[in-house]
Amino acid sequence: MLELIDTYWLYFLVGQYPDGPLGGLALTVLLSVGALLLAMPFGLLLGVARVSSYRAIAWPVAALVQVVRAVPLLLVVFWAYFFLPAVTGVKTGQATTMLMVLVLFDGVYLAEIVAAGIRSLPKGQLESARSLGLSYPQALRLVVLPQTLRSSLPSIVSQLVSTIKATSLGYIIGLSEVSFIATQVNTLVFTQAVEVYLILALTYFILCFGLSRLAFLFERRLAGKRAVQAS
Repeated sequence: MLELIDTYWLYFLVGQYPDGPLGGLALTVLLSVGALLLAMPFGLLLGVARVSSYRAIAWPVAALVQVVRAVPLLLVVFWAYFFLPAVTGVKTGQATTMLMVLVLFDGVYLAEIVAAGIRSLPKGQLESARSLGLSYPQALRLVVLPQTLRSSLPSIVSQLVSTIKATSLGYIIGLSEVSFIATQVNTLVFTQAVEVYLILALTYFILCFGLSRLAFLFERRLAGKRAVQAS
């Protein structure tokens, strides 16, 4: 296994870069972080709309959230890469397609995280802000959303973990993320499939377990602050 790592570690990390497109673990992490950051404004808007008292706003958003969550991500990747270009005439690359799909899914799941965070706040927070003369958008931006994002940080980190694992579905459209690179390496060293996929599994485990522990630490820290405030 050590010999395998020594020979292919650079290919495993960045793919063919700089002689070709970026790939491997670097592309996986870049896609995951980029999708989550791009989805954040989308998720915030949907989350605020999700808890709106106006049914004309809340119900369509709720329907969108439920539909996207009910459709397998794999199917959406197929639609975005094969079906949409046939309809629109505009074809996107593998990385762009996967990024768009991940932004859509992350936005929907972040909307649920934000909505849950807003519902968990005492109702007096918004009312107090309004009584001080703030408009509804100002109260959301200055009072409600900062507290919501702080309390939702563990869930956001957990969503990043889910996004990292979801990037592996890019394999089906030829995206050279880390699992695709592992398959390429396995083709080159056909007799070491166990070692190749063990390295891949360990890579996902170290990355995702580390982020999960980070989310746990955030959650414990927030729980400690709540306990201090309550006392």
